[in-house]
This record gives sequence, C-alpha cells and structure tokens, in this order.
Amino acid sequence: MCGFVGMVSNNSESLNQLPLEEMMNVIAHRGPDDAGTFGDQHVRLGFRRLSIVDIEKGHQPMCYAEDRYTIIFNGEIYNAPELREQLIDAGLSFQTNSDTEVILAAYHYYGDDCVSKLRGMFSFIIWDKKESRLFGARDPFGIKPLFYRELRDGTIIFASEKKSLFFLNEPTYIEGEAAFHYLTFQYAPEPHTVTANIMKVEPGHSFSWKPYESLRMYTYFTPTFIEKEKNRKWLAPFKRNALKIEKDEMTSSIKNTLIDSVKCHMRSDVPVGAFLSGGIDSSAIVAIAKQFHPNLNTFTAEFDRDGFSEGDVAEETAKALDVNHTRVKISVEDVMKELPKILWQMDEPVADPAAIPLYFVAQEASRHVTVVLSGEGADELFGGYNIYREPQSLKMFKAIPNRLKPSLKKIAEQLPVGMRGRSFIIRGCTPLEDRFVGNAKIFTDVEKEDILIPGSPDWKTSNIVKQLYAEARNANYDDVTTMQYVDIHTWLRGDILVKADKMTMAHSLELRVPFLDPQVFDVASKIPLRGKIQGTQTKLWLREALADIVPNHVLHRKKLGFPVPIRHWLKDEMYDWARSWIQASNTDHLFHKKNCLQLLEDHRLGKIDASRKIWTILTYMIWHHQYIEKKGEDDSSVYNIS
Repeated sequence: MCGFVGMVSNNSESLNQLPLEEMMNVIAHRGPDDAGTFGDQHVRLGFRRLSIVDIEKGHQPMCYAEDRYTIIFNGEIYNAPELREQLIDAGLSFQTNSDTEVILAAYHYYGDDCVSKLRGMFSFIIWDKKESRLFGARDPFGIKPLFYRELRDGTIIFASEKKSLFFLNEPTYIEGEAAFHYLTFQYAPEPHTVTANIMKVEPGHSFSWKPYESLRMYTYFTPTFIEKEKNRKWLAPFKRNALKIEKDEMTSSIKNTLIDSVKCHMRSDVPVGAFLSGGIDSSAIVAIAKQFHPNLNTFTAEFDRDGFSEGDVAEETAKALDVNHTRVKISVEDVMKELPKILWQMDEPVADPAAIPLYFVAQEASRHVTVVLSGEGADELFGGYNIYREPQSLKMFKAIPNRLKPSLKKIAEQLPVGMRGRSFIIRGCTPLEDRFVGNAKIFTDVEKEDILIPGSPDWKTSNIVKQLYAEARNANYDDVTTMQYVDIHTWLRGDILVKADKMTMAHSLELRVPFLDPQVFDVASKIPLRGKIQGTQTKLWLREALADIVPNHVLHRKKLGFPVPIRHWLKDEMYDWARSWIQASNTDHLFHKKNCLQLLEDHRLGKIDASRKIWTILTYMIWHHQYIEKKGEDDSSVYNIS
C-alpha cells in the first residue's frame, strides 16, 4: 500500500512554495519503505510506499513511454498479469512486473477508458507531459481514498489522506451542513467532508485537468442491480423446475466467482493473513484463502466484557479450518488511551465504534503479516443486514390505502413511547425513503435542534438520499434492493471502507476485500429478492453457495457484527472521561454543550440508551480538537486524560 500527494497549478512559482515533503511525511505510515518526488512546470508529485513487491520494480513516481507519462498510484490491480499480456499482444512493452506500469501502459493504449479495464482497488494520478494534462481516478466502490482541495489561486492538491491538506497557509473551516448530516449518518456523506474546502473524489469517478481549465469529473461506474422481477417472466411457463435451475446456477456462479476473487486478491510477495470474526463473510474468505495459502494466519478482536466477543466462535472456526489464529483482547483503558490516535488516523470524524476493534486487531496483525483479507462489502452486495428484513415484516401495511396511513401514524405517535406495537405502526405507515437513510441513523432532524447550533432551514437529511431513491424508482428496484443501493452509495463508502482503510494503514497493513470485486458484484447484482431475504434469514443464496466451504456452526448464525460495549462504558468507566471531553471541547459555536452533557447524564442514569448519540458527539469533538484546534494526534493534556 501507498500514499501520495499530487498538485497542479497554472503558477509554477506558487506550486514550488507548497510544502510537499511535509505533506508526504505526515502519511509516512502508508508507505514506510520508499519515497519519491517528481516535478514539471505545472505539476508536483510525491509518493510514499509500503513494499508488497520488490521496491526496485515498483518505485514511484514511475514514468512510461520515454517519460511522457508519470504516475503516482495507491492500490493493487489484481488482473495486472492478464492485462499486461493483452497489452503486450497489442505491441506495448514493459520494463517491470509492477501493476503500476500496467496502469500506465493501459492509459497509453486505452486513454481515459483504461479505468474500465482495471480489476482492483485504486486511486491514481497520471501526468501526460506531451499534452500537459492530468488524469486520475478512484476505484468503483471507494476502497482507496482520494481527497482534493482547490486553493484561491486555482492550485489543486490531491492526497491519499486529508491530513496532508492541512499543511497550507489558507484557513480551514467547518462545513455547517456537513456537520448537520454527520449527526445523522455518523460520517459526512461524500463527496463532501466536514471541512468546507476539502472534498473527496467519489468512487467510480475519473477526472482531468489542463492548465487554465477547470477540474472535470466523469462517472465511469455506477452500481446497478437487476430490476424488480425482470428475470422472473421467462420462468412462468416452467415455474418450479425453472426456479430451481436458476437458483442452482446462481449459487454455483457465486461460489466460483468468489473463489476466483480470493485467489486474485492473494497475489503478493509478502505474508498474507485474514481477519476472522464469528460471521459467514470472514469465515468464507478464510476458508477459501486456506486453499491457496495452507499456513494462513487469522486474527480476531474481542472485549473483556461478557456478551461482546466473537472470540470463541472465531476460535472454533479457526480450528475447523486449521489456520493459525490470534485473539486480541481489548480493555476500556486501551480504548480511552488510544481513541485520540484512532481518530487522528481516521482523518474525518467517523463515529462507528467498530473502528476500535479494527484498529487493535490490525495492530496485532501487522506484527505477523503485511497483507490481510477481510469480508467488507458482502452485506451490501448480497443483502446481509438485518434491517433489510424490514420490508418483509411490514408487508401487511401495503394493504392499507396510502391516504389512511398519515392518520394511523399520527394516532400511533400519541401512544406512550415503548408501548408494544407503537414503533411497528409508525414504521409501517412511513414511506421507505422517509424511514431509511442508510445503515446508521443516529439523530433525527428534530433531535438535532437540541444538540446543534441552528443552521439553515434548508438542511434536511432527505437531501442526501432523495436522488438515490429517485434512481432506484426509475430502475424499478424492490424495497430491499433499494436499501442496498442506498447503502452502497452512503454507508459502504462513508463508513465501512473508510475505517477499513484508515485503521489498517495506521499500522502499515494492507487490507484487501475480495467481496468488493467487479466480477463478484456482477453476480450479486443479478440475485432476485428471494435469493437475499427469506423469513429471518439474510444473504440466503450466498449462504447456500458456501454450504460446503464454511463450517456448519457459522453458516446460519445470527449476524452479530462488531459489538462494542460503549453503552456500558459511558455509564461507568468512561463517564468522567466523556464528560471531560464535552466540557473542555472548543465547540460551543457548534453544539449546545448543556444539552450534550444532559444527554450523557440521562444515559448514565439509565433513562435512555443514548450511547450512539454520545459517541457521535464525542468523536466530532475529539476530531475538532486535533484538526481544527490544531492540537495534533497526542495532545490530550488540556483534558486531564492519560
């Protein structure tokens, strides 16, 4: 894995005044093994590298075609060997075995369309000296990050991590609307960040720039699912036998494609391991990886509190698969000590507590291996979240005329909170696009009025997802597929993949996600509703496809996720710690601090479970302390926190 900084400008003098070396050094954890720079009249490129293959063969910035093209690239191209052979057949030559050179050759041959040929995770920038043109792209799902910032003089700076973009004289300031949305999603939805003048290149996008022209963005990939019942019509004359044939063909395709993806993702010259929880996704990855790497190392994180550990199940799975297994136990003291470092590495405030076990398990894994496989993306692609069962449970409300639902909902809202059936009726009478905005929904817009200093009345959570729902309607998706579509465009790229990349790279560890492969998605996108959700079961056909691969005790186990005991900690061991952060935080211009403290107190007294809300507030305040107040990674002295 790698990290880079690239900058372009109409003014070469101002370009040379920018602190490229400092911007590179702050992301040295992404590339501790090698560094390099490149400069031309309108461009400067800087690169840090973690060696996965021989350094001499992959040194960057790398040039191609008699130095016409120069690239900085973060990621892995898994089909590089096959693509290299195709390009050689087309008459191109290579000096190295590096996938970096394959991207350059593909760009030389295919032009901007080269991105559609790449199977992997990537963000890259290519400078074409002959055309004085910059071209770059980010992978289809957003596995690898790419930030950018445009300065007042028109200079544009790209970076693998946002923290590199704070090394500038121009001020950084909070984006109020992004903070508003953060309180809903527990992250700032892309392409925005919580910093007003820093943006993200969106997944599946490429871009270009030429001197005295504006930056241009292009969409080259949009995740598309099969339309509702589109592939059911041809089954009607055959029904039962045809349905079975379709299911058998699909499950076989799922299995074979996933095996191929894992095999490709294991291409490496360094030790490869895998994260292993108690669920089917990581267990499937480990079971397949074991076929190609008999001495596979696996790693599991757990907390020293009953009910918040998948360690025993993971241990049982590891024994069944005969892999070398390490369990990492985490204490609340560990969390309080390391949380500022965790959030510093995160770049953005991302309030998902699951980042905590990921940070610690990555720390341990980095002592044994350089690359790890993980199961991110399976839930979004195959329909794995429990919330995806909701449309089925609310099916009875389809029989109620829409004109009656607002009145029924209003009656239910008058019932005492906590009364059985109240929430069920309210949800059933609320349209999907008003009740589901992605996998996390921390504060409602009404609740924010007590927490956030008022902004614009035009700020609404629905603004983030309304376009996605319009696209889903136009594509004729069923409700479950619509929820998947929303999650892929919000939760997956804004939370899941952010913490996966940042928590592993914090320890110079490369993480690979075989489920998020274009060929795996192509298969998953064709699965009908009956292959995703049935009764209480999720990811139905994925489970059936893996029945002879995954141990039986995992196959139909209820999804636990990464449970983190913040509900208990914030009542007990973390209460004083959390109160100190809220009181001392220099965020009075953003938050009603009195109400934040009252929320913490109500949680301590057991009046409500406000743990996720409090954690979201705390995460933002610690991030603000580090990046906006410029206290840095380790300074917590003003809070009397050791």
